[in-house]
Amino acid sequence: MCVSYPVIALDFPSLKEVKAFLHQFPKEEKLYVKVGMELYYAEGPEVVRYIKSLGHFVFLDLKLHDIPNTVKSALSVIKDLGVDLVNVHAAGGVDMMKAAREGLGPDIALIAVTQLTSTAEEQMQADQNIQTTLSESVVHYAKKAAEAGLDGVVCSAYEVEDIKNHTSKAFICLTPGIRPSGSNSGDQKRIVTPRQAREWGSDYIVVGRPITQNDAPVKAYQAIKTEWLG
Repeated sequence: MCVSYPVIALDFPSLKEVKAFLHQFPKEEKLYVKVGMELYYAEGPEVVRYIKSLGHFVFLDLKLHDIPNTVKSALSVIKDLGVDLVNVHAAGGVDMMKAAREGLGPDIALIAVTQLTSTAEEQMQADQNIQTTLSESVVHYAKKAAEAGLDGVVCSAYEVEDIKNHTSKAFICLTPGIRPSGSNSGDQKRIVTPRQAREWGSDYIVVGRPITQNDAPVKAYQAIKTEWLG
């Protein structure tokens, strides 16, 4: 992993739009960006290679979830792209996560999705038939990710303290669902501000629309970065 910059979610449908967005930032400004499913499926590995050519850090957010051998094979290909962080779904189980670690190798950070920050407790219980609290489910997945040798998890800031108490202080907690005060929550349920995430122990935050859909994205990013770094 790298210096804990806010991770910008590049939720754009094309490389053309990514280029237009990134070109607004000074060349010397090194960013940490997230390439998700929409962008990766539209543009493939080329978008990652382009971003890395600019010297930025890349979180490839594909949330892999399949049989162990398939995930292992996929990550053995992904590791050659030079990304800095990749994730899988903890629901795939310990064997799948171990296979993911083996396929990716030891030099790239690997984390697991616990419960999406768009999921409310009632939804989890009704749709997934997990009859515990949301926090208990998240901590359980985090413990399994640690058992499998992963570096951390994707989680809400609300669960960070419990996760670190049940794993270790060095276990990465990457937090989406970040919204500056006064911004629209969108489809996120468990949202916090950058300052709250920092105070509650998150190691990384992911911010998308408050930056990418802002009329002044560089200014919005700098404000979030200042609040996050304290």
